[in-house]
Amino acid sequence: MNGRTPRAPDGLRIVRLANFVTPASGGLRTALDELGRGYRTAGHEPVLIVPGATASDVRTPQGRVITLPGPVLPGSGGYRVLTNRGRLRSLLEGLRPDRLEVSDRTTLRWTGEWARRARVPAVMVSHETADGVLRTWGVPPAAAGRAADRLNARSAHAYARIVCTTEWAEREFVRIGVRNVVRAPLGVDLRRCRPDLRSGTLRARHADGDAVLLLLCSRLSVEKRPGRALDALAALRGQGVRAALLVAGDGPLRAGLENRARAERLPVEFLGHVRERTHLAGLQATADICLAPGPAETFGLSALEALACGTPVVASGTSALPEVVGDAGLAAADTGEAFAAAVRDLLARPERERRAAARARAELFGWERSVAAFLAAHDAPERSDALGARP
Repeated sequence: MNGRTPRAPDGLRIVRLANFVTPASGGLRTALDELGRGYRTAGHEPVLIVPGATASDVRTPQGRVITLPGPVLPGSGGYRVLTNRGRLRSLLEGLRPDRLEVSDRTTLRWTGEWARRARVPAVMVSHETADGVLRTWGVPPAAAGRAADRLNARSAHAYARIVCTTEWAEREFVRIGVRNVVRAPLGVDLRRCRPDLRSGTLRARHADGDAVLLLLCSRLSVEKRPGRALDALAALRGQGVRAALLVAGDGPLRAGLENRARAERLPVEFLGHVRERTHLAGLQATADICLAPGPAETFGLSALEALACGTPVVASGTSALPEVVGDAGLAAADTGEAFAAAVRDLLARPERERRAAARARAELFGWERSVAAFLAAHDAPERSDALGARP
């Protein structure tokens, strides 16, 4: 794997690095896969390097995927990281990338300096805000802001460009005067995620009669605030609303959430990680409302998938999701009562209208637009002879 890799005769070799990716990962894994497929369609050669339990090197529809052994990050619920700098550096030198794309702003930031010395244009993709993540882990807001400013200034210096998926995510760079920030939205698979997947059979399986069916699609970790969904369910039931919650996702907080649901006799069903994407889309289409309580989300792919399935979203007002959701959902303060009130407001809208609005909003976010924006950040043009056929 560390030998000199022959360069492809056409297109650019775009080497992508990412940490915190597992077989059960959600949004980041989806984005990496879709972007890789899009790069190939545009005539380029994507190579993805991720950590795993063992080494591998395989060819996939998103391009070549190289896995390097990496340790599990304690307390992360199974996330692994690339920590062997020597091995990774040797691999990069052998691959001879034309472009470098890094989806980790902490442990892999050193690769920006490597790319600068190797004269390889490099971009860092900001999948989360630094101060938002620090605040969700309990760092006081002022201290989180100062630490984020230092981290972001170093990142902006290390990379040719910083890619942010929303204006909300861009703000923490703009406030310190960073000038090499570009915006590139993520997308949604509008063919896989469709309103016509709404299923009476699924509804009967997961909801009791005419109960309101809420859905949380999220990693069950502290920064996602999954407990807020249970807070909202408890508030709704306390107000006399017959509601049930379906949780699709896994993570380190799952056991505690299950214990709470049992103790409070809340009708919550934990499905764990739903591997089959079409089945997940069916759940998203069947739910009445999708909850997105993460306060530091910079885009929210699962929420956008729900919209594509015709299901409106209640999202944290402190995240980027109100920018993505628009009038196809509602923003709420970070309390269970506020989320419950937003759910009731959405349910008061005629069902046909709220579902049509959700789908219409999602149709603004196709992956083709996203791929084009990411390639523009790389100064990587689409080859006209490669357009049309998706591998």
